[in-house]
Amino acid sequence: MKYLVQTIALCLFFTGSAFANEFESELKNLAAGKIAEIASSEEVVSAVIAQNADTASYDQSKIDALDAKWREEADAVDQPMIDEVLDNPLSVYLAAAQEESDGLFTEIFVMDAKGLNVGQSDVTSDFWQGDEAKWQETYPVGKGAVHVSELEEDDSTQTLQSQVSVPVFDPASGEAIGAVTFGVNVENL
Repeated sequence: MKYLVQTIALCLFFTGSAFANEFESELKNLAAGKIAEIASSEEVVSAVIAQNADTASYDQSKIDALDAKWREEADAVDQPMIDEVLDNPLSVYLAAAQEESDGLFTEIFVMDAKGLNVGQSDVTSDFWQGDEAKWQETYPVGKGAVHVSELEEDDSTQTLQSQVSVPVFDPASGEAIGAVTFGVNVENL
């Protein structure tokens, strides 16, 4: 397995592109196990329900304005919007889950029904994920949905990883209320 990962990483280096995900089966098993466990935790569910109540009336112009503010802050020294999200209880929970994974999870972030970040283990490049497959192929699809991205080499960590996303459900109604994405270091599967 290590040889396969090294070969894929070399190909990524020389071509600069992503590959079809050869670990899709293992990643879907992970989605049905540990990822589903975290996605259904009280910490995740209660935070998504609370944020959905706040963001239900947001229109696209409000979402775009928040996303633009986030992107500006990502390159700034002063980051009040980002700090507010990173310091919330859900983000603290997600950072601990990432830490406890012993390098398996490279990032974890939770999105609401609009595709806006609710909490995250590390800073994301944008606040609105609703225009991306990780949200579009999970939250609106609901039960049974799993999005597995192509393999990519993460420049910051120099690891081969894939993103795995699943919906977040309200246990009372069984309805999808948001989604969660995990960056997974496939070398640690």
